[in-house]
Amino acid sequence: MSDSPPSASPDADIIVVGAGLVGVTSALALARQGHRVMVLDTQEPGRGASYGNAGHLATEQVFPIADASILMSLPGMLMDPMGPLRLDWKYLPRALPWLTRLVLNLRPEPFGRSVAGIRALNERSLAAWQRLLASVDSSHLLKADGSLLVYEKPESHAKLEALESRMREQQVPVALWDRNAIQRAAPQLSDELLGGLFFPATGHVLDPWRVVTTLVEAARRQGVQFAQETVRSAQVVESGVRLVTDSRQLTASRVLLACGAHSAALTAQLTGKHVPLDTERGYHLMLPREHDRLPFAVTSLERRFIMTPMETGLRLAGTVEFAGLNAPPNMGRAWQLHRLSHGLFKTDLDAGDATPWMGFRPSLPDSLPIIDRVCDGRVLLAFGHHHLGLTQSAITAELIADLAGAADSGEGLSSTSDLPPLAPYRLSRFG
Repeated sequence: MSDSPPSASPDADIIVVGAGLVGVTSALALARQGHRVMVLDTQEPGRGASYGNAGHLATEQVFPIADASILMSLPGMLMDPMGPLRLDWKYLPRALPWLTRLVLNLRPEPFGRSVAGIRALNERSLAAWQRLLASVDSSHLLKADGSLLVYEKPESHAKLEALESRMREQQVPVALWDRNAIQRAAPQLSDELLGGLFFPATGHVLDPWRVVTTLVEAARRQGVQFAQETVRSAQVVESGVRLVTDSRQLTASRVLLACGAHSAALTAQLTGKHVPLDTERGYHLMLPREHDRLPFAVTSLERRFIMTPMETGLRLAGTVEFAGLNAPPNMGRAWQLHRLSHGLFKTDLDAGDATPWMGFRPSLPDSLPIIDRVCDGRVLLAFGHHHLGLTQSAITAELIADLAGAADSGEGLSSTSDLPPLAPYRLSRFG
C-alpha cells in the first residue's frame, strides 16, 4: 500500500471493473445501498461473455467442469479441432499448470468441496434472478419452465440413470422422462430420442443481451455511471484505491473486480496474489429463423451441446475451447453446432442468416468463483464463474452487496440472510 497524494474527493465510492452480468448486477445492488458507483469496461456493457451465453439458468449443473474422464479425453482434445472440448496444442504449455491443478482437484475431498460450493450458489440462483428481475419490472424476461437433457443411444441409458442418481444425491430436482413424455412436451423433437432427464428447477432468459441492457438502464436510474475505458493498472492506497485507465486516473474508496477472464492481472496488482485463472472460449450459433421449436432449453447427452429458445431465434451453444485470450476465434466450431443438431428434430433447423459468436468465460481449476472482500475491505472480488456466469450472477450480486454492507457496519456477513457461506469462494484458497 502506498500513500495517495492530497486530492479532491474520490470519483466514486465503489468503482466496478467489468460491465458483464456479474459487474452490472453487483453495481445495481451496491447503488441501491446508497453507494456512488462507477462501472468501467473496455467494451459496451454486456458485450463480453454475457452477450453470448447459452441463456440457460443451469442450476442443475452442480458438478465441476471436468471429472476423471478428462484424462482419457486429453489426446482427443488435442487432435480434434471440432470436438466439444478442445485444447489447442500450441496453448498446452501455458495451460499445463492450470490443468495440473484441475486434475488434483479431482481427488475425492477437493472434488466434494467443489460440488458443495457450486450447489450452494446454484440452489439459490433461480430465486435470486426472480427477485432481481421483479425489482426492475422485467419478470417476463425469465422463463422458469425447466430444461431437458435427452439421449439417443441405448448404451447411454445406464449413463443417464447414473447421472440421475448423482443429481438426486445432491438434492437436484430431476425426473426421468421416456420418449412419450418428450413428445408431449416438445413435439418437434425427433421421435427417435429414447428419453431424458427433466430438471424442473431451472429456466432460461429470453435474450441475455436484453437482460443486461435492462439492468444497465435500471442501474443508471439508480445513479450508476458507465464509462467505456480500459483499466491499465490498479493500486491500493491509504484513502482507498487508485485506477489508471487509458484516458485518466480515478480514485475510489473501494473497487470491485468483476472483469471475468481479464481479472487475474488486476487482482495481482491489488492483492499481490496470483490466481490460476484461465479461459474457456465458448461458441454459439444464433438461428434467427427458428422460433417455437422448443418450449425450454434442451441439451444432448451424446452430442454435448445445448439449444435455447429466445425472442430472437434459437441459440445453439456449448462447445468449449482452451486456447487463451489472444488466439483468433475458430468460427468453424460455431457452425459445427448446426451440424450437431441434425437428427434431433423431425425436420432440420434452418441456418439461414445465422450468426456465429465466440466469447471468453473465466475458469478456475476448482470450478468455483472468487467472491471475497480483501485488503481491509478496499478490494471486492467477483469473478471466475466459468460457464455459470449467467446462472450465478444475481446471487453473486447479493453476496457482494452483503460484503459491502458488512464492511460499512464493521460486521461480518448478515446472519439473517439466506446467503451461502463465503468460505468456498475466498481468494485465500489459492495461497
